[in-house]
Amino acid sequence: MRQDTADLHPAARDALRAISQSDEAAVLAVITAIEGPAYRNIGTMMAFFASGAFAGALSSGCIEADLALHAKLALADGRARNLRYGAGSPFMDIQLPCGGALDITLYPNPPESVMRDIAARRERREGFAIQFGPADQISLTAPQGTRTRNGTLVVEMQPRLRFVILGKGPEAAYFAGLVKASGYEHLLLSPEAQTLEFARALGCETRAIASPVLPGDVTIDARTAITLFFHDHDWEPPLLQRGLASDAFYIGAQGSRRVGETRRATLESLGATPAQLLRLRGPIGLIPSARDPQTLAVSVLAEILAEAEQHALAARRRQG
Repeated sequence: MRQDTADLHPAARDALRAISQSDEAAVLAVITAIEGPAYRNIGTMMAFFASGAFAGALSSGCIEADLALHAKLALADGRARNLRYGAGSPFMDIQLPCGGALDITLYPNPPESVMRDIAARRERREGFAIQFGPADQISLTAPQGTRTRNGTLVVEMQPRLRFVILGKGPEAAYFAGLVKASGYEHLLLSPEAQTLEFARALGCETRAIASPVLPGDVTIDARTAITLFFHDHDWEPPLLQRGLASDAFYIGAQGSRRVGETRRATLESLGATPAQLLRLRGPIGLIPSARDPQTLAVSVLAEILAEAEQHALAARRRQG
């Protein structure tokens, strides 16, 4: 069975990060199968520690306390455990409000070498998959979607979405603030001190730029969205040229339809190909003609997340 929901593992990332950063004995709990409706997806993970601490969540709160008890037993004897909650479960006193069923495997003390490798790949923003094989083996393999085949669960882990935001004015700052509040990696680049100060007050990652050049150390990969919020559109062409030559899954700039047409004509005169120009969004956002910065920020973020979902679905179709 294959999982068809994109970018489904923020809880898994939290659990894996917690284990890799802790010296405590730990249990990695993984949802390995689902029947009927469920709060979480296959491959969602949670970490339980010997001290009683935990990271992540596998339900809306109805099974975590019982899982913690089984995790202590798993740490005590070093044996993995397969548990079922909901329909067909031996734990009749624990009900799932959604009415479905969850199969969860507890892996005590996952291999340190694997956890170090996971942390290193995440730092490098590499895609990979964790393979939960027979005899409680955990290993890493190439990305191939999240699926169960012949009793082996493979959980794909892609880098987190990252936003490179360029611009000046409240639109750029509000958008950076919304991205920050939503928990995504981001960097706001602006030539305007007021914009940078406003964004920093919102807790955003910022950097000043003095010219319309994307710094060489700002890497752009296929999980990166580039957004431009400039009223002075003369800043845009060199920045968009760099974006269109990158692997960014989303490239967009604010402005009216007329501004967008002028922008495309300018980029075409600078050598942009028709295929590159097709990648450029503008006007940006799902809400037409959003005029206030807050509405524009929500509108653009929603459009980018929808685009990320479509890219993930297309990638899974290519994988078969």
